[in-house]
Amino acid sequence: MIKYTMRSAFALLLTASALPVIAADPPRVVTAAPPVVAAGGQIRAKQVLGTKILIAGNTAIGTVEDLVFDDAGNLEYLVVSTDNNKLVSVPWDAAKWDLEKKVGTIGITVEQYKTIPTFTTTTYPSFYTPTYRTETYKFYGLTPRELRRIERRLP
Repeated sequence: MIKYTMRSAFALLLTASALPVIAADPPRVVTAAPPVVAAGGQIRAKQVLGTKILIAGNTAIGTVEDLVFDDAGNLEYLVVSTDNNKLVSVPWDAAKWDLEKKVGTIGITVEQYKTIPTFTTTTYPSFYTPTYRTETYKFYGLTPRELRRIERRLP
């Protein structure tokens, strides 16, 4: 019986020596997760909201205050709060972005900007009426998306 007990004790000793020693493990270092970055070609709403908007000559006209989506969920307009407390709707396609500098650029001149249609927080336009949409896009030298699709289908 002593033989059997000695073998068991020896086996237990070997097994115990094969187990890792908990006190000898180095402590785990917890680091902060890397910031979430949109995939290439994607822009997140929080990157755009508050972005400074420039026109020709690097003239700042205001910041992006709101975003307007169409019924299909596509981003249609930026709502820019101008320096004189007016709001301007800018088609999404009219802006070029440098998100590292937190700047958007619109290709219009200062003279064009002086004639830009404005509104206030209490007098929002009907963004999706055909007349408003066509005139707004035309102001920036663009064609609304749904009309571009029709033009492509026409022979």
